[in-house]
Amino acid sequence: MELIDGKAIAESLLQELEAEVKNHVTQGMPIPTIAFIRVGEDPASITYVRKKESIAARLGFKSRLKTFPEDVTEAALFACIDDLNKDTSVHGILIQAPLPNHLSEQKTFNRVSPKKDVDGFSSSNLGKLCQEDPHSFVACTPAGIVELLKQSNVTTAGKHIVILGRSLIVGKPAALIFMGKGSLGNATVTVCHSQTKDLASITQQADILIAAVGKPHLVTESMVKKGAIVIDVGMNRIEDSSTKRGYRLTGDVDFDRVAPRCSKITPAPGGVGPMTVAMLMKNTWKAYQLQTSS
Repeated sequence: MELIDGKAIAESLLQELEAEVKNHVTQGMPIPTIAFIRVGEDPASITYVRKKESIAARLGFKSRLKTFPEDVTEAALFACIDDLNKDTSVHGILIQAPLPNHLSEQKTFNRVSPKKDVDGFSSSNLGKLCQEDPHSFVACTPAGIVELLKQSNVTTAGKHIVILGRSLIVGKPAALIFMGKGSLGNATVTVCHSQTKDLASITQQADILIAAVGKPHLVTESMVKKGAIVIDVGMNRIEDSSTKRGYRLTGDVDFDRVAPRCSKITPAPGGVGPMTVAMLMKNTWKAYQLQTSS
């Protein structure tokens, strides 16, 4: 069994990007800038945004943080997004999810200019992904999964990939990528969800199994065929009184029992998570290059 080390792969990508950005900026070019929008004071959201700000700073990007109270109106939030869309010094916009229930995530994501939608969640970028347009911005977690497989010398052509979860953030864009004609495409893709019957009979067919449902240890050893590659996207908090925080993080896969059956597997945490942030930065750099070259 080979452990796919997302931390190490993400670090390698960030080092390459850091050198590229530094070389660019020392030539007197404008500095790439990403704007983060956070609504409310959810501790996890605060932590995630701070992490992204820190990595952006390390790469030499500028960042801006726009915060709003939990009860912000749609009009006020959209006015901020509109201003950032018009601001030519801002190249990428990220809206930290989840949003409060009174705000539509779909409408909010679609308010972001497609050319600054570095999260890749807008209908425009999802449509371009469906059309295999190279100028689309691919959602960061699926893009990270692709990079993990690429760096681990995994081919997907002719393979059966089973995806657990049909979210806009992971499942749907991942399915589009892997059944496309790209270098990590040409796979046969099955997407499973909460209404799928006899789930284990389907996951047992997977050459590559991607778990992204947000249910701790949903995937057990009986659901995985021997030699499969397993990508665990899950990041779940479960109570653990032995830890200082009172909880620990775990994935959707029962790692200790599933790993011995796999040819390759990601840990959780330490697998997909670091790659998601790295791909956000790559998307921001791509957005900057597209906007400054036009």
